[in-house]
Amino acid sequence: MGETEMTRPDGDGEEAVSRFVERFAAEMTAAGMQRMASRVFAALLASETASMTSAELAEQLRISPAAVSGAIGYLTQVGMVSRERDPGTRRDRYVLHNELWYETFTRRDQVLVRWEKVLNEGAETLGPDTAAGRRTAETAEFFAFLHGEMAGIMDRWRDRRAARGTPQGD
Repeated sequence: MGETEMTRPDGDGEEAVSRFVERFAAEMTAAGMQRMASRVFAALLASETASMTSAELAEQLRISPAAVSGAIGYLTQVGMVSRERDPGTRRDRYVLHNELWYETFTRRDQVLVRWEKVLNEGAETLGPDTAAGRRTAETAEFFAFLHGEMAGIMDRWRDRRAARGTPQGD
């Protein structure tokens, strides 16, 4: 597996890292993410370089290149990884985005705004005097609340990283 070999700095080795990858992937799958995408994401997260080729992912996870391709397609679509050309080769390398969680939650924030708008329109259509209209309006209000809180959460996260001395992009 070359430079992306999955070993821990303390030398415990590939098996412990593989167990972590599978455990975290199982948690993401339980939360609703596609199983193969969860496994590929967890492998990239646990990789020292946060990047691997399709062949490296297939070998490490013991899955077919087609399974890697499908997972990468999903992860690319939802903005969790990007595709880069390996310098001097024709191979693609799949890379986790810098600020991955920040970007993911920022995109989720944009989804909340769209959902809130549609729900408010739905509540108006259903009518404020109906149970469905009130339920839909309350759902819209909940998403409005989440949207309002998200900016503060992201600001506090940036402050926390800065206080730790963690540079942007790591």
